[in-house]
Order: sequence, then structure tokens, then C-alpha cells
Amino acid sequence: MTAKRNIVTLDGPAGVGKTTLAKRTAQALGIAYLDTGAMFRTLGWKLGADAASLSEAELTARLAAFSFSLSGSGADTVLSVNGTPVGQEIRTEEVGMLASIVAKLPAVRTALKAAQQAMGAATPLVAEGRDMGTVVFPEARCKIFLDASPQERARRRFDQLVAMGETPDLEALTEQIRQRDDQDRNRAIAPLKPAEDAVIVDTTTLDIDGVFNEIMRHVKANA
Repeated sequence: MTAKRNIVTLDGPAGVGKTTLAKRTAQALGIAYLDTGAMFRTLGWKLGADAASLSEAELTARLAAFSFSLSGSGADTVLSVNGTPVGQEIRTEEVGMLASIVAKLPAVRTALKAAQQAMGAATPLVAEGRDMGTVVFPEARCKIFLDASPQERARRRFDQLVAMGETPDLEALTEQIRQRDDQDRNRAIAPLKPAEDAVIVDTTTLDIDGVFNEIMRHVKANA
């Protein structure tokens, strides 16, 4: 099976709803879900902010100690590192910022690109991230780029955190999202942008069902 037939990519900035939608799309298609953001978050969490100060050789050596794998499908897909499932410890705003820092390091991107492509070669995927359609899976059969205003993405994150029992600051969340957008869209390596052949879906005024229906319409059109 060629990449054009077995990979669907969902790219977009932080807080646009990629995780929920990618899981739902994978569930509908009966294939695995790959959360590449979780891979960057995992390395950001494990390597820490000092990763950017490591020599290329030392960073490459440390990266070699991490092995990612997938099991299951749809919403039940499990991403593991060194055989241990990745958990909620990577889902903080602080780890999100660390992820954005390590994502700028060429050695990290090279290592994770190889890991992601290996998983894509092994099983059909819905791959969620920021450069899935442009860099990692350029031959994917369907590419979707999701976007929304920073204010709307911050509001969604605010609601998520409140539901988890936290007391977030909406203004601070909005500023964090703007900072991550600036880092992700303007980095020298694999900046966040739609692939030339991607379908762009603005989710600002759409509910989750509306966005999902748009995604599935394009997936089916590219089957």
C-alpha cells in the first residue's frame, strides 16, 4: 500500500482541535492515530530546556536512547516511548513550551521524522502535527490544515483546563499561544505552514462536528 493510500495528515497550530479530530478521524477510518506533538512533548519533558545547549553529538546520543511505538487504532491508539505508554504528564503548558524549543533543534526533528516515517510505513495512519503534510509525509493521500484565531484557541484551552479542575488565566493562555505560534511559524526548520496541496479548514466558527464533517468529506474525495 503506497503512502498516498494509507496516510491522512492533520496539521495546524496549538489549540486548534487536532487531537480530538485526528482521533475521531482515525476511529472512523479504523486506522491508527499518530500524535506527533506528543512525541515532541515527550522529548521536551525528558530532555528539558537545557537540550538547546547540548552539543550535536551529545544530543544525538541522548536521542538514540528513545524508541517510539504505536499500538491499537482510532481513539484507543497508544503511543509508547521505550515500551512505556505516554501519559498526561506531558500535557502541561510548560511542557508545551519545552516541546516548541526542542522542535527547533535539527537533531530532534531528524530523529522524530525517522521514527514517524517508520510507523507510517508499518501501518495506515492519521498523523497529527505541524509539518506532517509538508515534511514527514509529503505523499500522504489527504492533507488537512486546521486553523483558528489565537483568541478562540485560547478560549478552548481555557475551557479544557477548567473542566480538568484547574484555574487558568485566559489572558496568559492567549499570550502563550501567540508565543508558540511565533516560534512555530517562524522557525528556520520546517516552519508551520499548509502544504501546497493541503485543504485549509478555518475552525474558528465551526463546532467539532462541523470540522469533522469537512475533514471526512475531503478524506473520502481523496480515497
